[in-house]
Amino acid sequence: MKVTGLNEFVVELDLATSRMLPETAKVVGFGCNSIKKDWAARWSGMKHVPALPRSISYDVFYWPGKIIGEVGPDINRRQGPLGGVIEFGTPGHNAPHPGGAPALDAEAPKFEAAILALTFKLLPP
Repeated sequence: MKVTGLNEFVVELDLATSRMLPETAKVVGFGCNSIKKDWAARWSGMKHVPALPRSISYDVFYWPGKIIGEVGPDINRRQGPLGGVIEFGTPGHNAPHPGGAPALDAEAPKFEAAILALTFKLLPP
């Protein structure tokens, strides 16, 4: 049996692998930013916590072999420590005002489509 083109295919896979993490980080960062904006919009207009929407931030972290995105209220920003109380409420006192979960749900299909598009972009035809 004679196989042709295998070495070229291996080279193309190596190139895709080297571009995968930085390209994935871009997609994750874009998704996190979209979630942040949506979450802030959902929390806008609450008179008792006017600065809370501006406390939402995001970070993208590189870990060995993976990219992690984190979005939510920053406790070091004004009213940021109140994020959990607003999102989940408190027993008997404050009703929940979900912003994060709906924002994540809204972004999920767009993120999945972007990852799929990236896969097709990076993998050889």
